[in-house]
Amino acid sequence: MTTSSSLMKKLLIVSLAIGAAALAWWGWLNYSETGPGEGFVSGNGRIEATEIDIATKLPGRVEGIFVREGDFVEAGQPLAQMQLETLEAQRDEAEAMRQQAEYMVAAAQAQVALREADVVAALAFVDQRESELDAAQRRLNRSQTLSDRGAASIQQLDDDRAQASGARAAVSVAKAQAAAARAAVEAAKAQLVGARSTVSAATATIDRIEAEIRDSELRAPRDGRVQIRVAQPGEVLGAGGRVLNLIDLTDVYMTFFLPETVAGRVGIGSEVRIVLDAAPDYVIPATISYVASAAQFTPKTVETASERQKLMFRVRAQISPELLHEHLRQVKTGLPGVAWVRLDTDVEWPGSLDLRVPE
Repeated sequence: MTTSSSLMKKLLIVSLAIGAAALAWWGWLNYSETGPGEGFVSGNGRIEATEIDIATKLPGRVEGIFVREGDFVEAGQPLAQMQLETLEAQRDEAEAMRQQAEYMVAAAQAQVALREADVVAALAFVDQRESELDAAQRRLNRSQTLSDRGAASIQQLDDDRAQASGARAAVSVAKAQAAAARAAVEAAKAQLVGARSTVSAATATIDRIEAEIRDSELRAPRDGRVQIRVAQPGEVLGAGGRVLNLIDLTDVYMTFFLPETVAGRVGIGSEVRIVLDAAPDYVIPATISYVASAAQFTPKTVETASERQKLMFRVRAQISPELLHEHLRQVKTGLPGVAWVRLDTDVEWPGSLDLRVPE
């Protein structure tokens, strides 16, 4: 009798448990949250932001890093400094070369002035020789006339002819010297041009080195937050070596995937409401900024095994930069959540997806 009573109690407990489970199942089917209904579609994703690597332009040693991980930085703010001793020495060398080139310019200018004076002197000498030739020619003409009349000796005529020939040769020599002087002027001017080019080259080298010195001070290209300090002071990095990693908190978005059956209905600018797992009480507004033009398999970290067999389209929901500016210090990347997309603009958002952002 006791055994029969105990068995009946056990059967009663099992029956009650089955009934409670059935009741719970019926209640879940009829009263559970099933989403906003038709006209909406959702996708799982994570909050992401544009990342920027702060890297060295030239190889060198890290002198100092002025920020820590998690710090907010503004555009133009110094973040790190590379050692400058080598660049400063190169700049000093280039400065000395420019000074030397400037002295060469001054010397070339003096040489041009000297050669131009030689040209003036050579032309004056040509005039002198031509005057002597003219006098010798007139004397020869007189001697020729007198000789024809018998009033002058043959010797005098020969002497005057020789003198005229010598004057003519002297004129030719003077003109050759004037031409050589002009050539010397052109050569001196060429040297001046070369010296000035050397000055320009040295100046350009100085400008380049000064630009590299400025680039050795690594500055923030835009507002953001330091995510990772990749290097430490004292480390030697190659060209393009990463020092810091920033995230731009005004360019934040969620990437998710939608099946091909609805992706074609999603247009650029469509409204999106994002609900994060870490903050389910907030509903963040966003807009569709990108829809992939080709389908792809859904990553394993996003969808279930059965859904991975379907071709999915990658979609990006962009959060407004103005909203991000208002809550800059509350923005966190990497948070998982759900993006709800409204496919039918005539359908109102349900109350569960009314916009609610942090104060």
